Formats: sequence, C-alpha cells, structure tokens
Amino acid sequence: MADYLSVTDFSTEEMEEVWSMTDRLKANPHNNLLYGKNVLLLFEKPSTRTRVSFEVGVNQMGGSPIYMDASTSQLSRGEPVEDTGRTLDRYVDMVVARVYRHEDLVKLALSMKNPVINALSDLEHPCQIMADLYTIREKLGSVKAKRISFIGDGSNNVCTSLMLGSALAGASVTVASPSGYEPKKTIVNMANELSAGSVKVTDDPFKAVSDADVIYTDVYTSMGQEKEKEERLKVFLPKYQVNAKLISSAPKDVLFMHCLPAHHEEEVTREVLYGDHSIVFDQAENRLHVQKAIMLKLFGKSI
Repeated sequence: MADYLSVTDFSTEEMEEVWSMTDRLKANPHNNLLYGKNVLLLFEKPSTRTRVSFEVGVNQMGGSPIYMDASTSQLSRGEPVEDTGRTLDRYVDMVVARVYRHEDLVKLALSMKNPVINALSDLEHPCQIMADLYTIREKLGSVKAKRISFIGDGSNNVCTSLMLGSALAGASVTVASPSGYEPKKTIVNMANELSAGSVKVTDDPFKAVSDADVIYTDVYTSMGQEKEKEERLKVFLPKYQVNAKLISSAPKDVLFMHCLPAHHEEEVTREVLYGDHSIVFDQAENRLHVQKAIMLKLFGKSI
C-alpha cells in the first residue's frame, strides 16, 4: 500500500479520482468502507481542523480512530521512530502523522507496510492543499488554468504544497514574499517541471493579485517559529497583509482562502476574512470530505 507524504505522491489523474470520490462522499457521508480499520492519529503538534476532520471522517466510514499525543508516547523518551513504526504496524491499519521534521515522517513510513499520511510536516501539508484545490474546483468548476496568488511566507509548508499541487492540477501560482522568505528555488523548479511556467515569484503583492482568481494567505509565523514572531511581523506588515485595498486591486470576483487558524489583523483583516470574497470555512469543511477520499484511495477502496 502506498503512503501520502507529499502532494506529488498522487498523479494528476489520481488527484481527479480523489476529488470525484469526494463529490460522492460529500453527498453521502456515512458508509462502512472502513469497518474494522484502526487508524492512529500520531501528533507532535497542536491541531484543530486536521485532528477533528480525520477522527470524524474515520467514524463516518465505520472505522476506529485512535489519537496519540507523541509527547506522551515513548517517542518522547527517545524511542527511535523506526521502532515505533515497526510496532504500530502490528496494531493499526494506517497512521496519520503530524510531525515537526519531515525526515521523521519518511522514517516512519519506511518502517511500516501499512499506509502513512502526512497530516503536516515542516516541508509539506498535502491534505490541506488537496482540500483547497478541491474547493477551488467546487467554486470555479475546475482548477485547470486558474490563477492563484499566495501572499506571505513563501517558504512555508502550505505554500510548498500549494505550488506543487497546483502545478499537477494545471493551475498557475504567483507567490508574493519579502526578501528572505521566498519559496525554495528547488521547489519552484520542481513545480515548473511538473507544469511549465506554473510558478512565479515577486515581492509585489499588488502585482501578484492583479489577475488572480484566488488570493491565498497563511500565518506569518508557523508552528515551531514562535520566537521569530516579532521579527516576522516587522518584515511582513503592512505590505503583505491581505486587506480591502489589496482585494480591490484584484478582479471583482476573486476568492479569498486561508488554511486557518488566522491571526486577525496580521496576515488578513477581519473585513476580508469574514467578507463576501472569503471561502475559508468551506475550505475547512472540505478537509473532512477530501481526507476521507484520500484514506479510501490508500486502502484501495472506491465509492
């Protein structure tokens, strides 16, 4: 069975399969397709949407979710990730892991025969982006040829998965970030190889949104970077805030997206977050539906 550690672990065709399954799951959320399956949620970091959406999703499909805080597991006392994985493989049918270091996620997956899903690492957040692109498909009819503008920290995990996932889906991404916070060149190159010319980088947010179908932002300070918060606020504000002025520089029907949680009046104003352009809570809901389809896909099931 395959793992889902990166958004690129699914081909373009497989992404479409997952979204088609999501359509059916959203229309009929309850089934027994995971009956008898035990799914472990192994989390090193705090979570609201990811934890609850996975737990509810497993329950709705007749499976049994098990939550384990890594800080209270033997991992916190120095047990190697590989030994944890070899042991869990004997107990559970799938592990959904939220980790600090992506390399630990890879070690876990290599030590297990059963599937591992990346519920967020320092490198990627693939479940988030699969749900976000599904939401764009739902709202605009297709992801292909759509123009997405990301405003903020272009080096973070959400932006990385957004660039790669959008490239696979045939969308273009423009990232507006201050100097020192641009996307990694290796990721930009990888995205452009997946879909030629799909990613552009600028330091001008107004230029980035001028022809955007979607404006996307995220917090300036990701989990684990809390000590950098004051410095980051100085760098990002006010230029990289999504506010009414920036929205008015985009096409009138532009959509606003945020993976949440949002820091009000930092990366986005309340006026935009709760305004007519915002679809952030539709995004949040779709995490539940898309993640159910991802789990079924990895178990080789269809609906």
